[in-house]
Amino acid sequence: MIEPPSGFARHFRQSPLTDPWEPLWSMRDGDAFVLALEIAGPHTNSRGMAHGGLIAALADNAMGLACVLATEGLGGVVTANLSVDLIGSARIGDWLEFRATPVRVGRSLAFAECVVTAPDRLVARARAVFSVPRPDASASGG
Repeated sequence: MIEPPSGFARHFRQSPLTDPWEPLWSMRDGDAFVLALEIAGPHTNSRGMAHGGLIAALADNAMGLACVLATEGLGGVVTANLSVDLIGSARIGDWLEFRATPVRVGRSLAFAECVVTAPDRLVARARAVFSVPRPDASASGG
């Protein structure tokens, strides 16, 4: 396992989906949220390349968190649309970064972009639209 670059810490948010892919790393970099991992066997397809499903899932995760972190008080978002362009490849041992940036976070929708890179190449680009859940009316007495 390679040592993560400076600024990264163990990712603070685990889920049943990402548990098999640990360790995941993350950091904030200005407006961007960066999620990262070292590609290992469980992340790959039969050709030894990072699986497109892994790339899509982690890009979605990073973009959703970027939107949540950009707005105080936003409890979470729900993916409404996800588009991923798989441009290059990543192989076992590559450090893969998902740099997600919120484009706009509104009251009902949030938009984000993500660039996925290995150290020397572009691997994917992604865009997403998220639904921003309304506060539960029953919780506020309304």
